[in-house]
Amino acid sequence: MSELPALSLWLIFLAENILITILVLFFGKLVQQRYYSASAFISYSYEAREWQICAVTNVLNTAVTYAGFKLWEYNYINITAHISVTILTDFLLLFFAMDLLMFIFHYLIHQTFLYKIVHQLHHLAVHPKPIDLFILHPLETISFGALWLVLLMLFPFNIYAIVIYLIINVVFGLTGHLGIEPLPLRFRNLPVIRYLGTSTFHHQHHQYEDFNFGFYTSIWDRLFGTYKS
Repeated sequence: MSELPALSLWLIFLAENILITILVLFFGKLVQQRYYSASAFISYSYEAREWQICAVTNVLNTAVTYAGFKLWEYNYINITAHISVTILTDFLLLFFAMDLLMFIFHYLIHQTFLYKIVHQLHHLAVHPKPIDLFILHPLETISFGALWLVLLMLFPFNIYAIVIYLIINVVFGLTGHLGIEPLPLRFRNLPVIRYLGTSTFHHQHHQYEDFNFGFYTSIWDRLFGTYKS
């Protein structure tokens, strides 16, 4: 890919981000239809403004992807490709490190002037729907992308761990913006699952903005007293 012209790389990365958006909207609708009877928030339509913000988010995510590629090309990001236990350990490090970094960033923008300037846009959705995953202020999109790139520069992560993490990241993003809870309560109360960021966990954050700042887990909220069940 290093031999491809910049425009070709941009188009490839843009197509990748658009595909992710399409899959999120498709599977989100699929899950909602499956649990339609359990949802009071299923009746909605996407507005032109939402599509416009979603498009901007896709372009900015493409810019982050391109920046990551160039950082790798110039050896600021080092990636390994061997098959070993490091796939698991690197994934867990990415998962929990990004969860902590995003928790801190998310909490800070709620507690400062940045909320009204940057984050309030995302909270216009009291009952989130799949497209709200992409309804972000441009500065917020760039900030999340920067956190990701900085983490990649700190350690030579395994490429397979990165791919698994990115897939899991989209799954959690979709789950948090379903507007319904597909998991039964008994399953959500299982020893490990109870600490994950379920749809209910993030939905509560949209309704009660001083709680549940975590993304993938509720660990940091439990530790810092901002958890709401």
